[in-house]
Amino acid sequence: MSDEPVAAPTPFAPAPAGTVVLYRGATLVDGTGEAGRPGTTIVVDGERIVRVAADAEVDPADFRDAEVVDVTGAFVLPGLIDSHQHLATPPNRPVAEAVLRRDLFGGVTTARDMADDLRQVGDLARASRVGEIPAPDLYYAALMAGPTFFDDPRTWQVSQGAIPGRNPWMQAVDEDTDLPLAVAMARGTSATAIKIYADLPADRVAAITAQAHRQGLLVWAHAAVFPAKPGEVVAAGVDSISHASLLVHEAAEGPLIRYRTKPPVDAARFERGDDPAIEALFGMMRARGTILDATASMWGRIAAEAGDAAEPRERALANDAVTAAITAQAHRAGVEISTGTDSDPDPASAWPPLHDELVHLHERCGMTPLQVIRSATLIGARSLGAEHERGTVEEGKIADLVILGADPAADLAAALRSVRTVVKRGRPHHRADFVEPAPATGTAVAK
Repeated sequence: MSDEPVAAPTPFAPAPAGTVVLYRGATLVDGTGEAGRPGTTIVVDGERIVRVAADAEVDPADFRDAEVVDVTGAFVLPGLIDSHQHLATPPNRPVAEAVLRRDLFGGVTTARDMADDLRQVGDLARASRVGEIPAPDLYYAALMAGPTFFDDPRTWQVSQGAIPGRNPWMQAVDEDTDLPLAVAMARGTSATAIKIYADLPADRVAAITAQAHRQGLLVWAHAAVFPAKPGEVVAAGVDSISHASLLVHEAAEGPLIRYRTKPPVDAARFERGDDPAIEALFGMMRARGTILDATASMWGRIAAEAGDAAEPRERALANDAVTAAITAQAHRAGVEISTGTDSDPDPASAWPPLHDELVHLHERCGMTPLQVIRSATLIGARSLGAEHERGTVEEGKIADLVILGADPAADLAAALRSVRTVVKRGRPHHRADFVEPAPATGTAVAK
């Protein structure tokens, strides 16, 4: 170890303990789903919230040397959580940093990376946590799938210099795999979870899940793993499942074979949002507390990107309609829904794709703005296993806040574009300081 002096704090580091800030006059939307509470003071000491109370109950004089920030007329939310991102498939550090900066200045203080090249993701997580870069805090997964999945070119993109299926962050699992060792290797990447992706039977999904839980990891799975159906994946005890569009395979009449050979789907059957097989699945999810990472807006984005290519566009639009109907059915059934985007990084966009997901859940899936905010905060935190630290504005939690100029309960889309300040771990990031790329030239412009 070096005897050199400790370096000065990095520019985006958490606020140091003893730095006290009072945010006074806020209308607090606390992430629980309850209506906003006007006239609220939030006291932050360093990176923690130490008090939340009515303005009249907090005397600033009781906090020596505190900074008082008047946010009268503003609306304060917990930091938003994107529960489905991919930041390193393939690895591209400048793009990832640009995306993360954009997301942070748009209100996203935490993100869940759903299996990429963890050599880069791990360093992005470190750089964010210590404040070298402006970025959300990152939680991430190591992937497991059946051996037949590893002809997928993405597995090679994230394994450069290693062998896909035979490295700690991307493992092929079969009946001969030493699961305790495989999970221990995944843990060695500092992953929060195992992501179960594809080409695994139900008994192997259950075995992986049991071993991951035994070693203290969460399990995040595709809703259908092929040949494991959604009901079998949920019964295996996974903590969350991704992609509402995959839930249609619960009603498949024949066996599921491989991820690459999905059977055809009668979209009209599911667009009514009342399919009994899906309803029974949602009853199981509700009873077990399984979270649905719906990625509800994903197919609409894919349809838009298809442009004039008729067949891909029509297929995406059909999936979009099914996804909206099934997500709405899940919400009516009482399934907890997190807000993931699964959006390819686009650093030229001024706002996080998470905003589109939130508006989609409100406008297409029957959720109220307050329910959507709860999904993007408290339920997102639960999907990470971090609800004791984040997801709501309350005493003792990390000081992740979004200060909006407009009421999200009145007009969610407009409010999300009214970000004034994002507080991450007690340190403020003002939207006025954000620099975005110009759409036509790629040069930077102030925003």
